[in-house]
Amino acid sequence: MDLSPALILITWVSGIAAGGALVAWWRVVGPGYLWLTGAIVAVIGGLSAVAGAGSVAWVGVASAVVGAIAAGSRALATVAFAAAAVLLAASVWEPDAVAIALLGSGILLLGGITTEMLLGHWFLVDPTLPRWSLHALDAIAAIGLALEVFIVVVSGSLVLSGTDGVYGIVYLVMAGFCLLLMAGVWGSLREPRYSGVMAATGLSYLAVLVAFGVVTIGRSLAGGGF
Repeated sequence: MDLSPALILITWVSGIAAGGALVAWWRVVGPGYLWLTGAIVAVIGGLSAVAGAGSVAWVGVASAVVGAIAAGSRALATVAFAAAAVLLAASVWEPDAVAIALLGSGILLLGGITTEMLLGHWFLVDPTLPRWSLHALDAIAAIGLALEVFIVVVSGSLVLSGTDGVYGIVYLVMAGFCLLLMAGVWGSLREPRYSGVMAATGLSYLAVLVAFGVVTIGRSLAGGGF
């Protein structure tokens, strides 16, 4: 597995695009959220293309832009953002089972928690939005985290002894901390007052940062980068 900035960025932006497709399908917010999502995908996807993802990434960016423009149509926006997620992921596809599996788990992890963070900000405007959507995104991220660790362990990439064992221990500690933050997000959302959503959104910020570390170290371990 070739660890590169393009791989990490594409994993992230593919997840954001997939999250945009989910939110469009759920129709829990107005078109403003999809405009924001389209803009984020365009920026990060463009950077990924420049960093080495290539022309397929640009097609994915174009599809996300179409989804943002068509934000008033749930069906069209859902299809466009879903297509963007697939195209962006395909731009870094490798014919390797572990690489493919980690790409999928990374999309769930980074996409779920980042979309949860972005959608949580919409509660600043409309506190009556359904909290089940935030719970669902947090759960998706947790599933992605579990798959990440499972794939790294099963593939034999996790080493806990010798010099390289330090990185394996750091990986597990970061994964555990990320899970705790996600549990905090879930617990905060059970608080009926508006402050619960504010706390959950703040914790998701930290979870995104830690999730980046988990994804990066995990791919370094799987690719023999350490």
